[in-house]
Amino acid sequence: MAENEDMSNSSSNSSNSSSREDMHFFEGVEKLLEIWFEPNPSNKGADLRKIPRPMWEALLKTVRCEIISFTRNEQIDAYVLSESSMFVSKRRWILKTCGSTTTLACLEPLLRLASEIAGYGEIEELFYSRKNFKRPELQVSPHRGFDEEVAFLDSFFEDGRAYSLGAINRDCWHLYTLSRGGGGSGKLEQQFLASNNISMNNANANNMITTNNKQQQQQHQQVVEMTPSAKMNLIESLQLPDPDQTIEILMTDLDPKVMAVFTKDVCSTALEATQKSGIHKLIPGMVIDDYLFDPCGYSMNGVSKSCGKKYKEGCYMTIHITPEPDFSYVSFESNVASSSYGDLIARVIDTFQPGKFIVTVFANKTSSAANVSRELEHLATIDQWKRRDIQFSRFASYDLTYAQYCKYPS
Repeated sequence: MAENEDMSNSSSNSSNSSSREDMHFFEGVEKLLEIWFEPNPSNKGADLRKIPRPMWEALLKTVRCEIISFTRNEQIDAYVLSESSMFVSKRRWILKTCGSTTTLACLEPLLRLASEIAGYGEIEELFYSRKNFKRPELQVSPHRGFDEEVAFLDSFFEDGRAYSLGAINRDCWHLYTLSRGGGGSGKLEQQFLASNNISMNNANANNMITTNNKQQQQQHQQVVEMTPSAKMNLIESLQLPDPDQTIEILMTDLDPKVMAVFTKDVCSTALEATQKSGIHKLIPGMVIDDYLFDPCGYSMNGVSKSCGKKYKEGCYMTIHITPEPDFSYVSFESNVASSSYGDLIARVIDTFQPGKFIVTVFANKTSSAANVSRELEHLATIDQWKRRDIQFSRFASYDLTYAQYCKYPS
């Protein structure tokens, strides 16, 4: 995030109606846009990374931010921005921007670049999400309210759906996604069973499997007893969707002593802030690109040195920090796969010491995180934090878990 963003471009002598409070406020809450493009059978070389940097810079001008740092590996180009981050993979694109940026204004130029330069014609998945703003009245169109954002997205997509999770009169989280795709465990089961000549009894309300002979029963038992690696090989052989998951932890009311690390008064470099805070220990094996703003504020991107062949779009993490006590905010996001995120959540909140935080986990049916909702359901407390809200949603291709925690007593 950019702590240098001036809420008004006028001097302190200006007679306009902006108050001193406005001039010294920064909206840390980000707008997060993630788009997956459909593979193009007629263009195997389609790749978003073909889009040259000057074109990304022009696109980001429409969003009101700019590139300040860059790192890459074989799968991801990762950009630290003046207001948060951008990640570009072969067919996945992520833009996360804070402040009064206009994230959705990039949609039209993005779709044009994806078609003309990258070689993609269709969107497979789209997710736009954000926490509720602390000062929504300081946003500009099309972000002056979630209703306006939904109307803007609906002008592009006929099959969009909008949701709000949490208490809308307190902390909540908004989501816009597309109602398309599908499959899931039923698809996996049916395709595998067909390959083994096992029929489904569609008339059975419990979807019980009928078999013709003992040999087929033995084959089914072998499927049930598969090791995780064997199951992953099966998924790949059936050409099901690549495993995908995202965890986000959005923190507010943070400990001022912890936040002081992310100021130039305490740390002179981003590396010093990263090491003094312990950020480098959150997810081992990340190549970190970090930036410490003047006089305060911090952003980092991490790209995984190796996250396995099954994650073709690469693995990343990103953290953005607004440290001022009156509107402190920290976001953590990663797509690193895990069947259990409890330890990671505990490390993150122990590092930053928020008064409150929201955690969201998206996972598709082929992800190792597909059952994380059960884990969060049982995490009523995490050290000093008590869960106040939890909700589950099932979409065509993904499951979503939302939970909100407060430090107690509160």
